[in-house]
Amino acid sequence: MHNWFECKVKFEKTAAEGSIIKVSESYLVDAFSFTEAEERITREMKPFISGEFTVANIKRVKINEIFFDESGDKWYRSKVNFVTYDEESQTEKRTAVTMFLQAADFTHALENLKKGMQGTMADYEIASITETLLMDVFRFQDSEVPAHLVSEN
Repeated sequence: MHNWFECKVKFEKTAAEGSIIKVSESYLVDAFSFTEAEERITREMKPFISGEFTVANIKRVKINEIFFDESGDKWYRSKVNFVTYDEESQTEKRTAVTMFLQAADFTHALENLKKGMQGTMADYEIASITETLLMDVFRFQDSEVPAHLVSEN
């Protein structure tokens, strides 16, 4: 199971016309704790930012699924409702889940969501798809899992 944290990074960069501007960018990081999220985002950002930067905010984000598409450069948040029918009370129950999608545009985000949901046995409805301000998502690679968390069989 993944623990996702949204990290906001503030730094200065040179704008197209040559002036220096302050920017704030958001990233998703797969980490075990807030402390590790800060360490991981610092490590991931260091090669890309010249000069100093600060991790201005970290918040835990509940994400049920992420669908990656390396050809896309935007991130979308989707709310999907799983629909179940209660025979006893004869009512429909909706359970909302959050999914993130990587895509080039809204049309591809919808396609990626539908493709990711293929084979799902439960009925569902797409409640919303919204473009986010996320710049990138950093997930754990197998080689990054700390040794003390790897179980030996």
